[in-house]
Amino acid sequence: MRWAVLGALGLAVLVLLVLFGIYWFAFSALGWRHRERAERIPRGAQYDPYREKSLAMIRALAAQPCERMTIRARDGVRLSGRYYCVAEGAPLEIAFHGYRGSALRDFCGGSAMARAQGRNVLLVDQRAHGESGGHTISLGVRERWDCVDWANAAVARWGPGVKIVLSGVSMGAATVLMASALPLPENVVGIVADCPFSSPEAIVRKICRDGRLPAAMMPLVRLSARLFGRFRLDEASAVAAVRRARVPLLLIHGSDDRFVPCGMSREIAAAAADAELVIVPGAGHALSYMVDEARYVRAVDGFVRRALARSGGQSNLDEVTT
Repeated sequence: MRWAVLGALGLAVLVLLVLFGIYWFAFSALGWRHRERAERIPRGAQYDPYREKSLAMIRALAAQPCERMTIRARDGVRLSGRYYCVAEGAPLEIAFHGYRGSALRDFCGGSAMARAQGRNVLLVDQRAHGESGGHTISLGVRERWDCVDWANAAVARWGPGVKIVLSGVSMGAATVLMASALPLPENVVGIVADCPFSSPEAIVRKICRDGRLPAAMMPLVRLSARLFGRFRLDEASAVAAVRRARVPLLLIHGSDDRFVPCGMSREIAAAAADAELVIVPGAGHALSYMVDEARYVRAVDGFVRRALARSGGQSNLDEVTT
């Protein structure tokens, strides 16, 4: 009997260790955050041709003067961001980077584009990234509420007349789309999502398949998120959220995205009442801007102009340079 009890306890400890290992690898910032660098660009045939251009753009953005902003999320986590002012009273773009990415890297091109198109820019460090607090990356489940908090903070600072565009890349794109079903302020006039995944559950399942992990892994991943991250993978979905979105959406996705399948953006667009979808031929994950900058700039410029016009907003859009 004694040995049976000890064996059961040992098995329980082993299971907990396995679950914590999954959490540490997939959702925790604790094990890798000290290695976070804006210039950390993925290796591979899709990224290497754009490495030097990306590094130059990252360094140029890092050299731009900005104001550091901080807010408190509704759960008390301190969130940080960089604010770049083009003109007082201009529309504001609030940008959310991807999983284990950085605002400087993921928006090295998008930030310059937004400023050239006459928008002030707020680059957010997502929770558990950069200078923001928190230790768990919840793939947009908690981050979608951070999006609401940032939008409300912007209205509190710049007043009820400010027009806001939300934008995101990869996990950040899924974040802003999942936020579209939440009580965002009326100031939000549109959402731009670059290579979003359809739901946290769907992208984790896809990564497990790519890694040829057994089907039994998914219940363990779900349990690790629930037990140590205190969130559920099925708690939020971009596809479900956009069915209730009250603002227009622009989805951009590379046709050769090998991390987040292009079909996920098609699924999201099909579920939304008001969505435009731009597919960039041959572009890999988060590389649409690099592969076809002119098309990307035109798509975003046209979308934002239409969204602002629909909302009655004014901006410095005559300053656009393309």
